Formats: sequence, structure tokens, C-alpha cells
Amino acid sequence: MKVVSFLPAATKMIYDMGLEEYLCGVTFECPKEASAQPKIVRCVLEGNNYSSAEIDRIFSASKAQGKSLYWVDEELLEQIQPDVIFTQDTCEVCLIDTACTLSSIANLSKQPQLVTLSPDSLNDVFDCALKIGQTLGREEVALRYLAALKSRVDDISDTLRLHRAPLRRVMLMEWIEPIYNCGHWIPFQIAAAGGVDMLSNPGGDSIVNKWEKIQQYNPEVLVIAPCGFDVQRSFQEMSLLTSKPGWDELEAVKNKAVYLANFDMFTQPSVGTLVQGIESLAEMFHPEIFGGDPSAEKRFVNFYHQELVLR
Repeated sequence: MKVVSFLPAATKMIYDMGLEEYLCGVTFECPKEASAQPKIVRCVLEGNNYSSAEIDRIFSASKAQGKSLYWVDEELLEQIQPDVIFTQDTCEVCLIDTACTLSSIANLSKQPQLVTLSPDSLNDVFDCALKIGQTLGREEVALRYLAALKSRVDDISDTLRLHRAPLRRVMLMEWIEPIYNCGHWIPFQIAAAGGVDMLSNPGGDSIVNKWEKIQQYNPEVLVIAPCGFDVQRSFQEMSLLTSKPGWDELEAVKNKAVYLANFDMFTQPSVGTLVQGIESLAEMFHPEIFGGDPSAEKRFVNFYHQELVLR
């Protein structure tokens, strides 16, 4: 079976489950494990270092015009002649969607099976991993993979109960300019880590939030993880937030509980990276209980420990 992945999360899960022998093509955004794979999906933003505001304007204009920023190397796809293509419909802005995929394969001499992975909740993401395993005829591999990950989530819940840890009032930002709240599976991650984000949209799209609303909510912990940004990239744009009126009055700022985190623990719906995100959030919410992971600083940093960000 020849498989092509049009979404990084599916690629990541395929590698995590040890099923990469089936993979014959990926997107430009897929994780480093797939660096040697042919890049079939490309984007007009590749190679450019746009600001948050510029990226938002470009995507908004593209959506308004009914255009896609992504394109498919149809000649390469024809050479590969895949049996299966994994695609998605959760977000037509951040990734190529099924509609664009359908138009790209219309002229192929061999029509592949399209398998759409479009999770809304954390449980949906677990189901996506199982669907990948079933599609490849390796369901037992997926079940073992998921059992190990669910055990890690259960360990966090058990530890929170053991310490009677208080629920943290949290906000996680999916974008900085404009400010977007978090949606889909991320609120479920926050809940699993011992927090609640009352500005979030569980199971639905993230939306723009006014700064005044955030001030009124006054989160105890603020997590900044813009889609597509790592810690250092987010740090470059923090002045957009720190210059806002009332920034210094936020409880999270007063308590120095402002964190920058790599996007792939949240906005890339690979079940393994999302579980890693839950573990990281638990450290952010309750460092007195979960602190001490030496690899944590590579995934997230406290904004007020700037030497970690800059090195």
C-alpha cells in the first residue's frame, strides 16, 4: 500500500506508530522525521518571515477570495500513484483541505482513496490514530500506541487528585495579532492538565478576542502558542502583548506565570504531541508538583526567564 499524507499530524502519527514503510509523500510542513520524503503539498508562504499581522491579512484575503494558499505537485503525485491520501477539513486556513485535494487528484490516472481526519475534541484525535491504523491494516499497532498514551494522561489525573491540586484559571492564545483564543481539542488538553479556559471554544474554531475581555477574565496562567510558531518565534512578537494597556495588571503577569510554548503540542493534532502538550501544561499550571523534566525547557519557557528563550 502506498500512502501520502497531506497533513503533518497524520505524518507524525504514522512515524510514531512505526508505520512509515507505507509513506510515499508528505507536505512541506511535515515533521523532521519525514524530511527525506517527497514534498507534494507546498504553500505560497514558504521561505517568508511574515509577522503575525501580515500572515493574518494574507490568509483572510485568500479565504475571502475563495483561493487556497496551498498547491499540489500533481506530476509528482501521478508518479507515486498512491492508494491512500490522508487529508483534513478541520481548518482550511492552516492546511490543505479535502476540497483542494479533490481538485488536485481529479486528473490522476489512478484515483486514490481519500481518508479525512477532522477531529474536534481530544477523543476525536485518539480516534484519528486508530483510523490510520485501521486504514493501513495495522489496528493492533494503533491500539497499543493509544493505550500507552492514555496511561500517561491518567497518570496526570491521578497526580492532580493525590495532591488535591486547585483548578487554574487559564488562557491559551492560538494567535497574537489579532489575539485568538483556543478551540477544538485544546480546551480538553487544558482540563486534563488541571486548568480551565473560560475564553476557549471547546470542539469549535478559535475566534478573535478583544483585549478588554482578556483583562476582565484576568487569567492566573497565560500560555502563548501561536499556530506554526516555536518558542523563539513567539518571543519576537511578545511586545505586541506587553505594550497593551493593563498588561502589568494581569494576575498571570504579576505571578510571572506567562509561558511561551511550541505550537506542535497544541495546534498539530497528533495524539502523541497533544499528550506531550498536556504534560507540559501540567508543569505550567502546577510546577510545584510536575516540575523537573529536563526536556521541558525545549518545549516551553517562562517568558520571564528570557535567558532560556534567547540562548
